[in-house]
Amino acid sequence: MLSAVYRSPRKEGTYLYVEKRDDFSKVPPALLQTFGQPALITILNLAKREHLAQADIEKVKAALLEQGYYLQLPPPVEDLLAAHKAALQQAEVNKE
Repeated sequence: MLSAVYRSPRKEGTYLYVEKRDDFSKVPPALLQTFGQPALITILNLAKREHLAQADIEKVKAALLEQGYYLQLPPPVEDLLAAHKAALQQAEVNKE
């Protein structure tokens, strides 16, 4: 199973996998508009891979078969301030 992978020029860390190179016919127009002009990164043979760096390969394969594309979003940004506040609150609770 081959897949062409494109990078979004507008959204850092966002990638679009499609079944065929330069075939965006199954991608919703609104998604393409938000994604921006896709920049080809690579063509992958998913059948010969066991995993991908930041996406679940089985979810990618299933999405390609079911809808013809897969959108990979970047992991959420960790809210360090909230984590720090939670740690402080937990420390106060443990003191009591």
